[in-house]
Amino acid sequence: MTHPEPDLWFSFVRAHRVLIKEIDRRLDAAGLPAYAWYDVLWGVESGKGGTRRMHELADALAIERYNLTRLIDRLEQEELVVRSRSAEDGRAAFVTITDAGKALRKKMWKVYQAAVAENFLSQFKESERGAIAAALDRAAAMARTET
Repeated sequence: MTHPEPDLWFSFVRAHRVLIKEIDRRLDAAGLPAYAWYDVLWGVESGKGGTRRMHELADALAIERYNLTRLIDRLEQEELVVRSRSAEDGRAAFVTITDAGKALRKKMWKVYQAAVAENFLSQFKESERGAIAAALDRAAAMARTET
């Protein structure tokens, strides 16, 4: 009897969805906002000086701009980020993380990091992690060049 080949793509998509759902569950149980907030706060904070242009942030997070705009609206209402326009180019919008945003991201990271370590990283040998990360990075780079 032959065994079917593992469906790597399906396994990757399913694992991603289930892991994000578990991270969201843990964040909610800790009284913290959803994973999407963490993702955006990290994306902004990791920019030079804790600031990014909106379109650069959308590209860095691989998120549609209209979804990002709605998330930024919510984060701005909670005073976790501030938006500004470029003095040189009025079309360019910037987002900067606030001290409150940095503090919230750090609280969320403790929960997020534990979930990733327990449910994802623990499934791989240390020697496998580099090769898997490199392969995923190559796939992402290939997809980016296709668009």
